[in-house]
Amino acid sequence: MMPIAMPRVLPVAAAFTAALLVTSCALKTPPDAAAIKAESMSAVKVPDQFKGVTSAAPADNWLASFHDDQLTAAVNEAIANNPDLRVGAARVEQAMLYAKLAGARLYPSVDLLGRAGLKLSGDNSGLQGAILSIGWEVDLWGRVRSGRAAAAADATSAEADFVYVQQSMAAMVARAWFLATEAGLQAEQARATITSSEDLVRLAETRSQVGVGNDEDIYVARAAVGTSRDVLRQIELSREQAIRALEILIGRYPAAAAVVSPKLPGQPAEVPAGLPSQLLERRPDVIAAERRVAAAFHRVGEAKAARLPTISLTAGASVISSELFVLKERDNPIWNLGAGLLAPLYRGGALKTQVEIRTSEQKQAVAAYASIGLRAFAEVENALSSELAAREREAILAETLTNNQRAYDVVQTQFRVGSTDLRYVNQRQLALQSNQSALIRAQSEQRVQRVNLHLALGGSFAPKQP
Repeated sequence: MMPIAMPRVLPVAAAFTAALLVTSCALKTPPDAAAIKAESMSAVKVPDQFKGVTSAAPADNWLASFHDDQLTAAVNEAIANNPDLRVGAARVEQAMLYAKLAGARLYPSVDLLGRAGLKLSGDNSGLQGAILSIGWEVDLWGRVRSGRAAAAADATSAEADFVYVQQSMAAMVARAWFLATEAGLQAEQARATITSSEDLVRLAETRSQVGVGNDEDIYVARAAVGTSRDVLRQIELSREQAIRALEILIGRYPAAAAVVSPKLPGQPAEVPAGLPSQLLERRPDVIAAERRVAAAFHRVGEAKAARLPTISLTAGASVISSELFVLKERDNPIWNLGAGLLAPLYRGGALKTQVEIRTSEQKQAVAAYASIGLRAFAEVENALSSELAAREREAILAETLTNNQRAYDVVQTQFRVGSTDLRYVNQRQLALQSNQSALIRAQSEQRVQRVNLHLALGGSFAPKQP
């Protein structure tokens, strides 16, 4: 079999190809985020800055701002082990491979067919030789390039969605962490209340023995202890469930065995004043929505280009011989070069309808961008106002707790000297316990809302460095 040499006509084909590329249509640029926002949110007046913000220095890393190494380690473990995140990572990889596949048609396809046959082989033809064929579709109207650009935008969108899922996972772990820590603090407070109630039981029994009390006080005091123990049991169950939820997030067996901080982490500094609303443009789900608009834009271009003629170039070389008969063509190798034109004339309106479908999908993507944008603004404003309210409630509850503690001390003293009834002591004790529980809840809520704010902003308060 003769070796195959490169045909001389390939330089001519290369020159013809270069000329076609120069004269081919350039792809239109999809609308940027500002244009999409102007079209999809034309009726929404977006403020330059978010409301409800006080003044403080910005934080560099929102997770590190809580100064809790255990919390940071739990978030890192969740990102490494959570099965939902592994699924998301595989989807991103798949989307990138689809983008790579969509771009493969921009390059020529090269195929080699080889055959070696003897007199008694196969079809008894005795043919042997090789055929090298090269085919390439000239993307004159940008159909293939539009498809590749759409697939690339889809891949970027999938990647941004995955980043948002990672951020959401970090936020869920932090919220579960705070909830479990809060339940531990509530349980600690309930145990202190039980100890105080048991002291009242002993005091009631002592008063009854010396003749200044009665059996009713004893039973009331014991009932109060039982009520406090029931509350403690409910809190312990809530803590176990919170820890199990945390363990599921970080990829562990839900055995309620994870160790969380005994105290709430330090509250980060106040939100800096003048947060620009443009911070939301770095939010991963907003970026993903903008990329989906770009993908839909390119698919409209792909559908429009599909209505235009398709030009294909072909080139090939072949070397064929036979041991059984003499071939008519004696010149080996044989070279060929050709071009093909396929123009869609009538498809029953399918191509036009495809353009309309893609245009409708683009409108849908623009509307979805507006929906995500409005939701993002709402999440930021809600987190800001909720954290501010929790801060103000903490100050109010702390002052109220001081007064409730003093009132409880007074009524305890009155009961010891016999000037009041045990029921008043129990009432003040319940008020004190409720106040303490509400204060712990407000402190935990501040940290939860700070996490929600960072998730809503897509990161820390500092703008993303280019």
